[in-house]
Amino acid sequence: MPMSRGTYSSSIAVKLLVALTGLGLCLYLVVHVAGNLLLLLGPSTFNGYAHALVSSPLVVPVELGLLAIFLLHGYNTVATWWAERKVRPVPYQQVRSAGGPSRRSLASTTMIYTGAVTFVFVVLHVRMFKYGTYYQVPGTNERDLFRLVIEFFRDPLSVVFYEACLVLLGFHLWHGASSAPESLGINGARITPIVVWGGRLFAVLISAGFLLIPLWVYFVRGKP
Repeated sequence: MPMSRGTYSSSIAVKLLVALTGLGLCLYLVVHVAGNLLLLLGPSTFNGYAHALVSSPLVVPVELGLLAIFLLHGYNTVATWWAERKVRPVPYQQVRSAGGPSRRSLASTTMIYTGAVTFVFVVLHVRMFKYGTYYQVPGTNERDLFRLVIEFFRDPLSVVFYEACLVLLGFHLWHGASSAPESLGINGARITPIVVWGGRLFAVLISAGFLLIPLWVYFVRGKP
């Protein structure tokens, strides 16, 4: 069934919003993984960084902004996925890479599922590290977030859970980070391959940074 002009325009607007919010979240991931990797420099550096963040007057507006972007991205992605399901109610018989310009792949066809897992993971992550056990740095009024991270990743089940979720996040970014610029009109015979491989490299680097932390804690810092 062909779409009306109004429906088509609405679909384009939603895809643009998904791309913009997705890129906004990618920018946040860069900052977040860089901050988290300060854990490798020891408790003083990491706790100092964490305290500087939570004591900033901008922390609440930034968190509310991130929440709005996150919810907008998730809602519009689900809305787009559901609309496409109604247009094509019969699923593909086999999911595989189409090659060529379409770049249809397992990563692109499972975005809704890896996104759903990531949504649940983020909720659990915030609950654990923002509202979890409160340890205090001796002699100060600062929270000992370093100790919380170490205690949490001493449990091998926690490490396995996090590693699995982070792999799926990387899978989500593999397609999302490379396709979002194209949705914004950044494409062409020369620039598209650069954008695609740049997005995939971004997905690998971000995932590797996050994946390193639980492993480092469990195998290096977390051992008695």
